[in-house]
Amino acid sequence: MARAWQHPFLSVFRHFKVDEWKRSAKEGDVATVMDKTLKCTVYRVRGSVSASNYIQLPRTGTQSLGLTGRYLYVLFRPLPPRHFVIHLDVFTEDSQVIRVSFSSLFKEFKSTATWLQFPFICEAGTPRKDAAGVPPTGARWTCLQLDLHDLLLVYLNRRYGHLKSIRLCASLLVRNLYTSDLCFDPAVTAPEARRAKLPVTPMPREMAFPVPKGQSWHDRYVHIRFPSDSSKGVSTLGQKNGSLPEAGLSALCSTGSAALSSTAAFLGHVPRLLPHSAPFNKPTQDSMSPEVQMHDPAASCRVPSAPRPLPEISMSCERLEVSSVGGPSGRGQEPSAWAEATDKCVNSTNVHVSAHELAVVPVAPEDVAPHEPPCREQSGQQAALGKNRFQQRSFLPDPILRLKGVIGFGGHSTRWVRRPMRLLACALWTKDGAAVVYPCHAVIVMLHVDTRQQRFFLGHTDKVSALALDGSNSLLASAQARAPSMLRLWDFQTGACLSLFRSPVHVVCSLSFSDSGALLCGTGKDRHGRTVVVAWDTAQVGRGGEAVLLTKVHTDADIQAFKVAFFDETRMASCGRGGVRLWRLRRGGLRSCAVDLGEHHALEFTDLAFGQDLDSCTLYVCGRSGHILEIDHQHMAVRRARRLLPTQTPSGPLPKRQTFSSGPGIAISSLSVSQVTCAVGSEDGYLRLWPLDFSSVLLEAEHEGPISSVCVSPDGLRVLSTTSSGHLGFLDVPSREYSVLMRSHTALVLALATKCRQEHLATVSQDHTVRVWDLVTLQQLYDFTSPKEAPRAVAFHPTQPTFFCGFSGGAVCSFSLEATEVLVEHRCHRGAVTGLATSPDGSFLFSSCSRGSLAQYDCAATQCRVLRVAANVVCQDAHMSPNALVVSGDSRLLAFVGPSKYTVTIMDTASLDELLRVDISALDGTSSRLDSAVAVCFGPAPPGHLLVSTSSNTVVVLDTTSGRMVRELSGVHPTACPSLALSRDGRFLLTAADRAIKVWDYLMQANLGCQVYIGHSEPVQAVAFSPNQQQLLSVGDAIFLWDILAPNERLPPGSVRGSPGAPPACEAGPGMRQLEDTVSGADGLPRWQVPVPSQASPPRLGPCAGLPEGGDGAFSVSDDEGPSEESHGPKGLRQASGSALLVKEADRVVDAACGAAGDSWGLSMPPHPCGQPSAQSPRRARAQPAAHPDSCEPFMSQGKASSLAKSVSSPPASSERLHLKAVVGYSGNGRANVVWRPDTGFFAYTCGRLVVVEDLHSGAQQHWLGHPEEISTLALSHDAQVLASASGHSSTASCGQIRLWEVPGGSCRQLISHRDPTVRALAFSPDDRLLITLGYDGDCTLALWSMSTYELLSSTRLPEPVHGVAFNPWHAGELACVGQGAITLWLLQQRGADVSLQVHRERIPEEVRAGKLTSLCYGAMPLLYCGSDTGQVCVWDTRACRCFLAWEADNSEIGVLLCSGVRLVSGSDSGRLRLWAVEAMLELRRKGSGARSSSVFMERELTLDGAIVSAVFHDSMDMGVAGSVAGTLWYINWAEGTSTHLISGHRSKVNEVAFSPSESHCATCSDDGSVRVWSLASMELVIQFQVLNQSCLCLAWSPPSCGRPEQQQVAAGYSDGTLRVFSISRTAMELKMRPHLAALTAIAFSADGQTILSGDKDGLVAVSRLCTGMTLRVLSDQRGAPISTIQSTSKEDGDFGVEGTDLWLAASGDQRVSIWASDWPQGHCELMDWLSFPAPALMEAPGCPVPSLAAFCPWDGALLVCAGLGVHREVIFYSLRHKQVVEKIPLPFFAVSLSLSPGARLMAIGFAECVLRLVDCTSGAVQDFAGHNDSVRLCRFTPAGRLLFTAAHREILVWEVTGC
Repeated sequence: MARAWQHPFLSVFRHFKVDEWKRSAKEGDVATVMDKTLKCTVYRVRGSVSASNYIQLPRTGTQSLGLTGRYLYVLFRPLPPRHFVIHLDVFTEDSQVIRVSFSSLFKEFKSTATWLQFPFICEAGTPRKDAAGVPPTGARWTCLQLDLHDLLLVYLNRRYGHLKSIRLCASLLVRNLYTSDLCFDPAVTAPEARRAKLPVTPMPREMAFPVPKGQSWHDRYVHIRFPSDSSKGVSTLGQKNGSLPEAGLSALCSTGSAALSSTAAFLGHVPRLLPHSAPFNKPTQDSMSPEVQMHDPAASCRVPSAPRPLPEISMSCERLEVSSVGGPSGRGQEPSAWAEATDKCVNSTNVHVSAHELAVVPVAPEDVAPHEPPCREQSGQQAALGKNRFQQRSFLPDPILRLKGVIGFGGHSTRWVRRPMRLLACALWTKDGAAVVYPCHAVIVMLHVDTRQQRFFLGHTDKVSALALDGSNSLLASAQARAPSMLRLWDFQTGACLSLFRSPVHVVCSLSFSDSGALLCGTGKDRHGRTVVVAWDTAQVGRGGEAVLLTKVHTDADIQAFKVAFFDETRMASCGRGGVRLWRLRRGGLRSCAVDLGEHHALEFTDLAFGQDLDSCTLYVCGRSGHILEIDHQHMAVRRARRLLPTQTPSGPLPKRQTFSSGPGIAISSLSVSQVTCAVGSEDGYLRLWPLDFSSVLLEAEHEGPISSVCVSPDGLRVLSTTSSGHLGFLDVPSREYSVLMRSHTALVLALATKCRQEHLATVSQDHTVRVWDLVTLQQLYDFTSPKEAPRAVAFHPTQPTFFCGFSGGAVCSFSLEATEVLVEHRCHRGAVTGLATSPDGSFLFSSCSRGSLAQYDCAATQCRVLRVAANVVCQDAHMSPNALVVSGDSRLLAFVGPSKYTVTIMDTASLDELLRVDISALDGTSSRLDSAVAVCFGPAPPGHLLVSTSSNTVVVLDTTSGRMVRELSGVHPTACPSLALSRDGRFLLTAADRAIKVWDYLMQANLGCQVYIGHSEPVQAVAFSPNQQQLLSVGDAIFLWDILAPNERLPPGSVRGSPGAPPACEAGPGMRQLEDTVSGADGLPRWQVPVPSQASPPRLGPCAGLPEGGDGAFSVSDDEGPSEESHGPKGLRQASGSALLVKEADRVVDAACGAAGDSWGLSMPPHPCGQPSAQSPRRARAQPAAHPDSCEPFMSQGKASSLAKSVSSPPASSERLHLKAVVGYSGNGRANVVWRPDTGFFAYTCGRLVVVEDLHSGAQQHWLGHPEEISTLALSHDAQVLASASGHSSTASCGQIRLWEVPGGSCRQLISHRDPTVRALAFSPDDRLLITLGYDGDCTLALWSMSTYELLSSTRLPEPVHGVAFNPWHAGELACVGQGAITLWLLQQRGADVSLQVHRERIPEEVRAGKLTSLCYGAMPLLYCGSDTGQVCVWDTRACRCFLAWEADNSEIGVLLCSGVRLVSGSDSGRLRLWAVEAMLELRRKGSGARSSSVFMERELTLDGAIVSAVFHDSMDMGVAGSVAGTLWYINWAEGTSTHLISGHRSKVNEVAFSPSESHCATCSDDGSVRVWSLASMELVIQFQVLNQSCLCLAWSPPSCGRPEQQQVAAGYSDGTLRVFSISRTAMELKMRPHLAALTAIAFSADGQTILSGDKDGLVAVSRLCTGMTLRVLSDQRGAPISTIQSTSKEDGDFGVEGTDLWLAASGDQRVSIWASDWPQGHCELMDWLSFPAPALMEAPGCPVPSLAAFCPWDGALLVCAGLGVHREVIFYSLRHKQVVEKIPLPFFAVSLSLSPGARLMAIGFAECVLRLVDCTSGAVQDFAGHNDSVRLCRFTPAGRLLFTAAHREILVWEVTGC
């Protein structure tokens, strides 16, 4: 009822009585005039300044219009030649105020979290590149129809609430404004609509424009609807005068053809289209929307009147009309015509502006209609359904960067204006004391003190001058420096900007909140330098209101600090030079009174604080003289005065006589008070903690510079301090430890360099320091200071732990990171060093100076030496740039600007011979000005390009061989670009100029798209990619680290995508997103919590169009950063929908009758006695399966290279020493392999060859073992008494196997052999009398079995692949199959013992646009739902055998369909699980071909972690279980919209398992790059650390001796040679280092836990120190073969005749084992023994070498146990004391894994034959166990020996050891 009064429409001007100006306001030149066109009175708003001439509704900002209509109609006309502006303030459902602005003044689309700015084009003639223009003289009346609901949903993903206010600014004429929930058509009158029966809502007479008889509405007026259906997210509005031919845009286009005089165009792109922002729209293919022109009269068309819920695909003959964009000449514009649009997006992670050039291409409504030539008329019956044939290159993802971390501290300050300006160095505690908030120039950072995780508040464009946080941590206030000062109020919890307003103060110096957050006070200076105090009411800001200015007061008193009392928000206090004042807010005014300070009245006070005791009336004030005054603020009197004086050392000289009031005191800059202590920071660098009586110092901490601020945490246990030297840290009072949170440069950062192996960053700054940072932790590692000469350039040595630095005096120094000293200094330059570069191979160093000299150094040795110095080579007057001197990636070429600024020279790096000199000024012969070079950058080789940035804001690409210009990028920045960088793969180009960073898609040859990022408050000095190419760095005022969100693409070696001669590029598929390297970023940082599925589409790698030349029909890809021996999980390329995959096939024999379209299949095949065919037909050769097969692709056992041993001697059940306790994992490569009955609670799934039956309440498992191979599918009978499971053929049988299990007892009732090698699907008939089985493509057979006799009743060989089968639940004798191009309906007829099948085959209609049907399910009788490979769901009437409806349910293959009543669940290959409401389907069936899909609605959507391969739901469809290809089972709750992990395993092969010393947890690692921590009690996943594009190959848990239990750590080694150390208690990564160049294969902690031993596949063993991250030494004794095992244990010093307390071994793949004794704290390491064996003559499995296994015997420390060494299958016991083999145990096969129990004398051995053997070393008894489906390559006993973990591929089995 609240909205009824606004229906059907509301006249805004009439309702608010604008003519009376009581509820509205006007400013400036606003008048009423008579308009001749409309023949009525209108309002004219004009003036040269739009902001000073306007109409505003309502009158004040605190009021609200409260208009809820979805559409706002603005009837206006621009007034030439001025611009106009329209501001709308809109309330969202979550009480957020969003400003939406439209103006001809804007040149580009801009977006922040609270403001959308849309350009309005007003230009005549042909389009220009700029998107803004002055209205032409003939500007016409316009009906601007704004869809406020879609506008907020598309651009900000927010829900529209109501319209708050409107401001119409000059210059324009406005007739009225209207709101309505109806979409009116302004060109159609009510009589016309009734007469023509048009399905539109005509414009009401009151709102309509008058149209003279005989004329067209479009001839006189313009209608703009924004956003339009076909251009959701288009971000530019406009009017253009021209002449365009007739064109149709929608089905509502009229047939008139009048001359076009104006066109409204929408240009731009959507900053971020979330899948759920418009759930019923067709998913967009790109992140950019093509230009859509909405034509005026000649086109005689309009956008659709209302958005449609679904893109229709009807089976009728009706067709939608399509649009054709015409140009001035009457012909359609070519796709080569381009227009520009830009947008800005500000969110919680970065400030982003993306700029694109968009192709002007025709776009049909909903992107479903192909285009016809513009000259050809198209009717609704002629246009065909189909995809748009024009595909647009897009720059994805958008945004491509996300701010990950900021290294820096400080902002702008005007405190103590008599002294030199210095940085704002204040920091605040959060309420819980867990995080601090501080400014870093224009960025506000919240830093968690324990995890060091950063969160950003972005939006300021200049340095932050003041911060304030309210008592409840709800509001954060910040002020921006430089007049006019802007203030922002933030929602502290979400990071959203709630309010942005201009301060009446010229420059704000300080801010202070009241405790409740309802009052904000600020102080500063006006433009005349007078002190001003301002108060704002902020009570309504958090509820959608705005800050209201309460009062502004000028004062003559100096104010250095101002604070609002926490106990009374009407009382404040201030201090400054000459006094302390108390303030009071009363009756809307501020009044103050000075405190009588007596003899202290002349002091300069710097800070103050109220006593925290509520009963206290004390105000503490400190000053530069060292005084601390205690003031009673109630009586306005000084209670006590104390002074901080320097101490006198006994050996120092006697000081001059000084009194309490005279003499030099220690200047106090800040103080903070808790209930019991007072923290004082002084300029002598000391932080002192005093009791409130100041009797003695409790704690004291010395800093490296003067302290600028202190802050005590709310609990009083931590004291935060900042220094003027850029340090931020805190003192922990209970532990008396000081922790540094952040160090930073105190001046502009000039240059940077990165270290590839250690992930280090070096920077030089104008503060005369050189600093080295850790890119993972963002902490400073080293700091080098040069007081006399300023550093100008820096470069790392590629291979040695050294870096080089060039100085302003001409010196070039080499620094050692190990010794932290200068190794050598060279002074061969006379001027300041301007460039420094090392060759990537580490051979040469080059430096240049401002006097033009170039020096070459030999840096291969530790002490680099000068080789050559060339004079007058480098330009002397060139721009200062970090890219002035560069070396090519192959270390052959050196390029620089010189000898003049107009030339670029390329030299040979070895000889310095000049190879090429290019005159930059002569490249553009048409330019009248001389162009000079600014910076240079080499591209990857080949093709061998040099990028040159010029003074004309252009980047020129030169061929390094010929010097010719290959490409030219113009208008890169408004100013010259001093720094640029190209990624290693040539995909992205970085440019930086002024304060902006641009990222360009360098591979787009024709037109480059770019994205712009801002955040720096000063010009960016340098940009670079990180060593792993997953981040980029930018330096200037601070150091910014950005995550690159683009997916990694694998290119053929030696090629660059998009370069000449490179193979065709792999196009990015729709919805392409980057896999997160970690939860917080993409550089290996760990996840802060176990990942959960997001609402966005899951990440996917790009499909490849073909194979490399000479391929064999199968392919795989390796990791982007290093070689990978195996491709699993996300590394494997997969075929996307519609992409071709080259596969070699054998010739197929296809019966012509069977291959004919529309023919029925022959079915006269009698059953074979054994269920096998009598003859084998030719079978197709299959390509290698992808790691994640599509839902309809054949089931493939998970890449196993071995099979079960033919004879396994299982022990009697009563004497088994091992009992299978738990299974971790789920077979994600199966299909329909999970069953669940909610009524009985029966829940079962498959893992390898096991059927796992699990109690969902207790977690207890039963394991049904019997299949020889991996199980492919399951089926549960309708009475839930029989479970059918099927597996593939094995080495002992060529037939598949089907087992029928008794559900109550778990026993196998019957074993059936199937003729197909693998069974695709199983299904029971509704009466459970029959079982149908479906084989795979290679020998696809449909078999029917009797459940009473278990005999084969019928068997049919199918000529084409069939992907699914299902019984009709309403008729036991009917079933359906779906497959390639058709649906097949079967009817069972039984005469006695004979069973026959009648079949009808129906082709898929062409309109469905699907090549094959992949899934099916029956709905309400007689409906059958089928999913396709293109994401369509089509509905069939099984009685009429026809398809009557189809809709696009997804954009990828539908693999799972389930239906119950009126709800349908679809699961796709993209991981999306969707719930559909299909209750109207029976009614649509009666409509037949006229049915429309608009009645089908999606109720819910969830995105899981991979393609959905199985699902089962309750009959109500409210809850269910879904399985993904990633090996995860999810519990789905549609009512709550949640998905919860039930079963979670690794995606790829498990490589290692490690246990905590207390056996409470275990950790596993896998080829999927994850480290997972499990609870041993429940085997539930607790923590997961994920690193993408890498494999985690080894793992170790820190021993108990390394510290307290809560400080446990896990070390993991990866395939790129990196070693990461994770903290279990903090769930964070503590250390990342790269001690190896090759993949790590083994890792171990030393006995004390402070040293890490790691081995790689090249045979090197590295010794690294955990506390420093430095590699102490590298042992190469076993170089040449991979290190397979490293184990460390403790020993007594002197035992075995050697020193040291650590005993460790390393086994390598060349049958060698080395044993070492070490004392790592003393640096001692000694080889104790060496074992070498001959290699086995026969490998058990070709291509799978036998690993060398070795372990110390836990029950005898003098024994070494080895396996896999030598030519015999045996385990040997070697005595370290006697140096000989003392025992041998023979084995049936070569061992591939080994573990010894610490609790009993047991040994577990894994074999490649899928067998696990347990050996009792005391009695010699052996027991074999079968349960795994692959080689048992991992077995590990827990520390106590009570459990045994074994792993084969991605299966993990947990065995309980009995008798321990």
